[in-house]
Amino acid sequence: MAATVSEIKKIANQGPFMADWQSLNDFMVPEWFTKAKFGIFIHWGLYSLAAFNNEWYSRNMYIKGYPEFDHHREVYGEQKAFGYKNFIPQFTAEKFDAKEWIEIFKQAGAKYIFPVAEHHDGFQMYKSELSKYNSFDMGPKKDILGELKAAAEKKQIHFCASSHRAEHWFFMGHGREFESDVKEPLKKGDFYWPAMPEPDNQDLFSTPYPSVEFLDDWLQRTCEIIDKYQPEVLYFDWWIQHEAFKEYLQILSAYYYNRGKEWGKQVAICYKHDAMMFGSGIVEVERGKFAEAQPFYWQTDTAIARNSWCYTTTLDYKEPSEIIHDLIEVVSKNGNLLLNVGPKGNGEIAEKDRRILKEIGDWLNVNGEAIYESKVWRKAGEGPTILASGQFQEAKVQNYTEQDLRFTVKGDSIYVFVMNPSKNGRILVTSLADSKNQNMPEFHGIIREVTILGKEHVTHWEKNTEGLMIEYQSSEGTLPIVCKIRIK
Repeated sequence: MAATVSEIKKIANQGPFMADWQSLNDFMVPEWFTKAKFGIFIHWGLYSLAAFNNEWYSRNMYIKGYPEFDHHREVYGEQKAFGYKNFIPQFTAEKFDAKEWIEIFKQAGAKYIFPVAEHHDGFQMYKSELSKYNSFDMGPKKDILGELKAAAEKKQIHFCASSHRAEHWFFMGHGREFESDVKEPLKKGDFYWPAMPEPDNQDLFSTPYPSVEFLDDWLQRTCEIIDKYQPEVLYFDWWIQHEAFKEYLQILSAYYYNRGKEWGKQVAICYKHDAMMFGSGIVEVERGKFAEAQPFYWQTDTAIARNSWCYTTTLDYKEPSEIIHDLIEVVSKNGNLLLNVGPKGNGEIAEKDRRILKEIGDWLNVNGEAIYESKVWRKAGEGPTILASGQFQEAKVQNYTEQDLRFTVKGDSIYVFVMNPSKNGRILVTSLADSKNQNMPEFHGIIREVTILGKEHVTHWEKNTEGLMIEYQSSEGTLPIVCKIRIK
């Protein structure tokens, strides 16, 4: 049975963690997470059947004037006759194969997966005792989350889970503004409930204020995921920064962290917008990065396509090189990259996604030693290209120069990522120049050996007051290359 609210509160205050920020500040980022560096996000649900514009189809199809509204009427009919819930019987997921997905992600070099357990639309992708609107009782008639967990753990991939339930407070509310299938009576347990008017999403105190009934339901649903699937990390999307969630987040966090202690697992929560107190979880940055290395560990989540998190027929795919650049930027600045893939409505991973993932995996097969288990160096990088800090900074592709380098360290080596390799086969690392003053925070060590990971062969290297000059037999590749600088 799913835990009751009183049972959840009891466990949340049994220790070693308690349901307050003071206690939750004892949180430590799991060691495995800081070593993993690269994970796969999975947005898949009813919205994948519509495959139109993006994963917010369930909201937008009920807003007059939106493309989804008109598209829905043209393809499926009026919303009062064919509402969002009518996609459920069509969601048969006949090509879903958890083992195949995990094999694709493993070959891509991912060390953990983050399937969305429940999106804003309210359809649970797992077996639930709290609502019949789930993938086990309806649609595919499969415990999607359970199958992915089993397949992932067989391949030594860490299993995590994401909940976007909070936004369901208002997500279907626009359906009440005209004659549709979103209508009273609505009660707890109904698919569209509570369908409240959409508030000002930037207002931390917005009304209509989430009710205790809704917040209790949110807490129980999240704890059900925790107890049934024991994810190693939880991810929360936006809107849990609203004041209404503050007490509940402390209860939920203490409950989860205490459960992790019982299981003997290192667990964590990823959050955005200061929803949680700094230091009680992992800072999350959506579709963005930091300009400099951070003293705290963080994660960025982005997608394989620029314009949607779920599969659509009009995806604006990124090139593998852009994603690899993002991975390098994030890892060199003390973070992880969580890359989203959106499978088709039938459960198949699109061919273009497969090709991109394979190219990333091929690059990591050669250069992964500079990524996995690495740490930041005293500098994140050098060169003229400076990123903007913050979320949603992916409007255009970042162009790198031959002087743009990024750094990590591991063992006895400094790794230098050459973001845009020169065609003349030369690299100058100014950060490794002979130091004129050993008391300054510059490199003052002894280089033992210089190599390049993969096929490129170093023909000559020398170190002087300008920097470390590396000459190598250049290939025609356009992806970043990695110099391995071994130190005595």
